[in-house]
Order: sequence, then structure tokens, then C-alpha cells
Amino acid sequence: MKGNSYFSRKLHSLLGIIPLGGFIVVHGLANYQAFERGPEGFGKAVHFINSMPVVTLLEIFGIYLPLLFHGIYGLYVAYQSNSNTGRFQYGRNWAFTAQRVTGVITFIFVFWHVYQTRIQVYLGNITHEELGSTMNLIANNPAYFVFYVIGVLAAVFHFSNGLWAFLISWGITIGPKAQRISSYICMGVFVIVAALFILSLVAFRGDEFQEAASAALALTNIG
Repeated sequence: MKGNSYFSRKLHSLLGIIPLGGFIVVHGLANYQAFERGPEGFGKAVHFINSMPVVTLLEIFGIYLPLLFHGIYGLYVAYQSNSNTGRFQYGRNWAFTAQRVTGVITFIFVFWHVYQTRIQVYLGNITHEELGSTMNLIANNPAYFVFYVIGVLAAVFHFSNGLWAFLISWGITIGPKAQRISSYICMGVFVIVAALFILSLVAFRGDEFQEAASAALALTNIG
């Protein structure tokens, strides 16, 4: 049992960085096109991703299945873990607790976001070209906007702090100095990737996406 637990934890850690961590970064860069280049730039980013060969297989085996394992096993680990914040008042124990709390938040947020976007595409309710309009409607709903900001910050923290722990558990950063340097790097990753997502959420609320959403709604009513 201990061997199985060790293997499961290692796999859980690995999948959190590769491929899920890579997906978060790519997703953040694609969404950032909404801030940098508006609806047209975001539309091109979405088209580029969805025109990749075997994109469906990449999503299933590179995102959805790893996400299910990482999320469900992570919930199990969070349930089994004991927090030390009451006994030891120092930063890493708070990060330990925050990692599990943000994991639960991220699990809920990601599946709701996928339902609002990708699942709707699969069901035929929207097209890839209408994802920008969909995000405009979501971002302009105050409750959803707050939910998305919290979800994004939780997901990026979970990834960044998980990256720091991954480097230790896989023997990449061994000594205190290496771990201290990696903590600064991971903090920088958190700030940069979180900024990509927050700026894109702000952009989705903008007039350009509002006009695109209104045009899509008009076409729907005509049809």
C-alpha cells in the first residue's frame, strides 16, 4: 500500500506540472491576446489551438484525464492531510494549507469554466468563434467575475506553489539556498501568469467584446 501511495503521489505531482501546468501557461497566453489584440487576436489564438492536429486527443489525454486524476486524488490528499498552521506559525506551513484549499477551489472552478465554454461548444450551443462573446457575458456578470478572479488566483497559486514543492520532491532543488531561489522564481511565475489571466478578464468586459457579443446575439435572434 505504501508503494502504491508513493507512486500515486509522484504521479499526482508530475501531472500537476506536466501537462496541467503547461496548459495553464498556454491558456493564460492565449487569453492574454484578448487584452493585447482584442477580439480578433483572441479569435486567432482560439483558432490556432483548435486547428492543431489531433487536438481532441490532446485535450482528452493531455488535459481532461490528467485533470481528473490530479483533482480527485488531490481532494483525497487534502482530506487525509493534517494542517500544522496551529502549531507552527511559519510561511511554508501556511503554504501547505493554502495549497490544499486552493486545490479544492481550483477543482470546482476549472470544471465550471469547462462547462461554460468547452462543453457548450461540444453540445453545439456555441462555436469556437463565439467564445469571446461568451466570456464577455461571463465577465460582465458581477458574481461570475468575482468567482473567476478567485478561481484564477487559486489555480495559479496552486500551480506556482506546487511547482516549488515539485522541484523539492523530485530532487531538483535540494539545499536551502536552491529552495529559497526557487521560491522567488515560483513567486514570479505566480505574479506573471496571474496577471495574464486578470488582464484578459478585464479585456473581456470591454466594449469591443460587448459589441461582438451583441452582434452574435442579433444573428441568433435573426436565425
